[in-house]
Amino acid sequence: MLLTITTTHSPATELGYLLHKHPDHVQSFDLSFGRAHVFYPEAEAHQSTAALLLDIDPIGLVRGRRGGGGGLLAEYVNDRPYVASSFLSVAISNVYGSALAGRSKQRSELADTKIPLAAKISVLPCKGGESLLKRLFEPLGYQVSAQRHALDEQFPEWGDSPYFSVTLQATCRLQDLLAHIYVLVPVLDNEKHYWIGEDEVEKLLHHGSGWLAHHPAKELITKRYLKHQSSLARLALARLIDEDDPHFEITEAQHDDDEASIEEKISLNEQRLGTVVAALKSSQAKRVLDLGCGEGKLLRMLLNDKFFEEIVGVDVGSRALEIAHERLRLDWLSEQQRTRIKLVHGSLIYRDKRLEGYDAAAVVEVIEHFDLARLLAFERVLFEFARPATVIITTPNVEYNVKFDNLPAGKLRHSDHRFEWTRSEFQTWANGIGDRFGYFVRFLQIGEEDAVVGAATQMGIFTRSYTGSTTD
Repeated sequence: MLLTITTTHSPATELGYLLHKHPDHVQSFDLSFGRAHVFYPEAEAHQSTAALLLDIDPIGLVRGRRGGGGGLLAEYVNDRPYVASSFLSVAISNVYGSALAGRSKQRSELADTKIPLAAKISVLPCKGGESLLKRLFEPLGYQVSAQRHALDEQFPEWGDSPYFSVTLQATCRLQDLLAHIYVLVPVLDNEKHYWIGEDEVEKLLHHGSGWLAHHPAKELITKRYLKHQSSLARLALARLIDEDDPHFEITEAQHDDDEASIEEKISLNEQRLGTVVAALKSSQAKRVLDLGCGEGKLLRMLLNDKFFEEIVGVDVGSRALEIAHERLRLDWLSEQQRTRIKLVHGSLIYRDKRLEGYDAAAVVEVIEHFDLARLLAFERVLFEFARPATVIITTPNVEYNVKFDNLPAGKLRHSDHRFEWTRSEFQTWANGIGDRFGYFVRFLQIGEEDAVVGAATQMGIFTRSYTGSTTD
């Protein structure tokens, strides 16, 4: 099994910095299924090629298997040592892990630069033919060349095999090329050599970040990558659907462009977050969810307060979570601090068992970004399934908008707001939630309060009642 990556970027020898593998050395790595070898057939300034060769031990694989097939010949005689498969994906993750993550200490700018690349896979099984191969790679910007192999060249009447020699050419980041190969090779093979669980959903979403949600064949990719396990595929697709909606990814950068410029005179965001933290402490919540956490401003305040023992930020936007990770400096925290906080990539409109069992949830300036159908789904996710003891929700008070000199009449504070409620509308909605799901609600105003139009932000504090009813 051989994968080569070639670049003509000048100087091409910098490919070694991107892969963290020196062109002058042959390097070998032990893997659970055999060994991987990295070497450079050519390393010139005008063109360099790095080769990843896998030496798979099929007998060792069978020996290490529990509850195997009873010594069937197919366990020992098969195509696994010779074709690209999930073994290649594992090798990429282990051997080219830094490049797959987009990291390069010596050439960080180059790692984030699109350069001419050509990847050649010597033998790739494609259960779906050349048309499927192009269907998967061409939407990602690759020029695809494929040579199909006969079952046996000595017996052409036997017909063609499902194996191809494939070349993928594009000008792209090396990180993206590796991520595409990592995900799509097992999809083309339509098989994986290891058990598939929920952690594979996270791997798929992580390595598919930025491209899978928009891929026209995302359903096929998801189902094949997860070995046709329907429950896992539904979970992954649900989260991908939200990423594919350009209006649904709520980031604090967007708020900074619109709402913050409108509200800056009264520093409303600081007042809002401070009030939320105070309400969480008043509820005695130790384990807290920040739903729609964006880039982490509330998370930072919670992390800086030792009162909170476990903090989980949840957002549908993978880029927002990356920014939150950087701004919170999670890689630099002490081990004790690091165990207190976790960032989770997830949708707020599909049931997620990871959200269950927490003391409180904060939903700060999020609900106004939902359309009606999604808002109804969010209500059930939060109040019926997750059911924290306390829920704190803030949302703009549309009545107060007349107080903002820089906001035209009739315009909402943010271009992606689907609605902004009056105080009466918000209270009617919140009390309805309380009646349906068994919560008592009290209301607070945040910011300078006007006798006629109220304050800029309205807050609902939902406290779970053990005698209340819930809907099915």
